[in-house]
Amino acid sequence: MIEKTLDHYRMLGKVGEGGMGVVYRARDEVLNRDVPLKLVSQGAVNKVAPVHLLREAQTASSLNHPNICTIPQAGETSDDSYVVMELKYGPLVEPSVETI
Repeated sequence: MIEKTLDHYRMLGKVGEGGMGVVYRARDEVLNRDVPLKLVSQGAVNKVAPVHLLREAQTASSLNHPNICTIPQAGETSDDSYVVMELKYGPLVEPSVETI
């Protein structure tokens, strides 16, 4: 998926993955900014209806808090569902979780 384009987002590199899919660092070619883009796995889409994924994105985008990423866009192509998030910088959570 690296250096491929989804809608107007160019994938730059894989950031991580989990049960819902893979997160990439992507370049928004329209607004000229880097964003995290979660590409939802087909298995997750099969388990959860696309309307539920959209509702989750709508709910998250209505929240405004320094510890929550905003969701500027969610969408789907003929093959993929995706969620675009706000790019946040800061310390990783993993080291903090291990010390608890």
